[in-house]
Amino acid sequence: MAIGGYKLFENKQSEQMTFEEKQKVYFANNPGSEIMSSTGNPDFTEAAAAVSPGVVHIKVTMTRRASQGRGGGSPFDMFEEFFGMPQRRQAQPRQATASGSGVLISPDGYIVTNNHVVEDADKIEVKLTDQRTFEAKVIGRDADFDLALLKVTASNLPFVKFGDSDNVRIGEWVLAVGYPLSLQSTVTAGIVSAKGRQIGILGEQGQGSPYGQPQEPIVRTAVESFIQTDAVINKGNSGGALVNTRGELIGINAAIASPTGVYAGYGFAIPVNLVKKIVNDFKEFGTVQRGYVGINFREVDDAIREEFKIDDIHGLYVFDVVKEGAAAAAGLQKGDVITKVEGRTIYSSSDLQERVARLNPGDKLKLTYKRDGKERDITVTLKAQEAKKSSADEEVSASATEIFNKLGASFTPATDAQKKKFGVNSGVVIKQVHRGGMFEYFGVETGLIVTHVNGKPVNNVDDVESALGSTKRNIVRITGVSESGTTEFNFPIEF
Repeated sequence: MAIGGYKLFENKQSEQMTFEEKQKVYFANNPGSEIMSSTGNPDFTEAAAAVSPGVVHIKVTMTRRASQGRGGGSPFDMFEEFFGMPQRRQAQPRQATASGSGVLISPDGYIVTNNHVVEDADKIEVKLTDQRTFEAKVIGRDADFDLALLKVTASNLPFVKFGDSDNVRIGEWVLAVGYPLSLQSTVTAGIVSAKGRQIGILGEQGQGSPYGQPQEPIVRTAVESFIQTDAVINKGNSGGALVNTRGELIGINAAIASPTGVYAGYGFAIPVNLVKKIVNDFKEFGTVQRGYVGINFREVDDAIREEFKIDDIHGLYVFDVVKEGAAAAAGLQKGDVITKVEGRTIYSSSDLQERVARLNPGDKLKLTYKRDGKERDITVTLKAQEAKKSSADEEVSASATEIFNKLGASFTPATDAQKKKFGVNSGVVIKQVHRGGMFEYFGVETGLIVTHVNGKPVNNVDDVESALGSTKRNIVRITGVSESGTTEFNFPIEF
């Protein structure tokens, strides 16, 4: 059975496994590798020793360019005159560096970190505690969740085991592991201070709900449901691990609340049960697959109770129901108060927010709501909405991995049906186009099937990166096919 399980992990079918399934197979075939220390014993030595090798130092190189003259700001301006576009004058580029942390979640080189650590990166370098260094490519990232998935080409790497953030308790001992203030691997201890915290640092703030498709022009789409801890977290800890005393990952450290910008308050981590869903989406689709309830709401407070003459202490007051949305189809109406999600009382919007964010379009969600003083249960089938584009990449550098990152896109392998439809033998589908990247700049849209890069057929992200290594004369050639026919793009790359 052990040999069979190992072979299952090694063969190509493992690519279809979730990260959690991969971890379970690994630990089933490597008994004794799990930490079994007691949560009641404040001896963190075993957990620290087990987790530290799986937390990496991420060094990012980026280019900043100050524009001069009209227009300005594009990393491709120097090529515009050559390609028959209006010429712009711009200042010399300025190199900048930054650093953060990341967590290895599988032995084959997948790393989870924060989006804000890598979103402006030209080059991403990952360094392990044993001093090995790798160049990483971006598999997917999303500003609304502040998460990114990276990949390095390596095997048999140490990684951190997933825990269950739903079982985390306030007052529980935790460790924060990362690379703060450009120091080497650092472990700090504290307790869980709170759960489901919203601190308003992600995305745009405005009226409305992160679950609906409201008519308001400004909508908050970011997802915040942080685990709060008093374990010391500083700049550079971003993307690092928050683990329990058994060495299990319960969160990805993302932010601090401090009047000085360094540790003087609390740290906040993205719960791992949300992380699992997001990184699996990145791996399979290249972008987050979000389901939407289709409502605008506000948390019940004194103002809501007084204005609408309701006596509910907790819950979410529904201001609007999106026409033809999931909630409308289930019978939810304006003026209803949502009191429970999956049988759990809603105390704040994050209680619903995180639960919905873990689900996909088509998944079902049980809601309890109150109307005319009576509670009712409904089952909502979540609907899809076009994925929100994440923020910018601006510049291109020399190596294949750097060029891959600066294409500004996420890819997923084309299905056999898609290949048959367009009569091609190879292809990857563009699932997301990031602002500021080459694809957006030259008008390449999502849904295009890229069949060849620099004349080489591509079937997955590794093929794309490999083909980018043959870039000549600073031009990347992309061949694609869509409903409108076959298209070829020639992208200029600045070295």
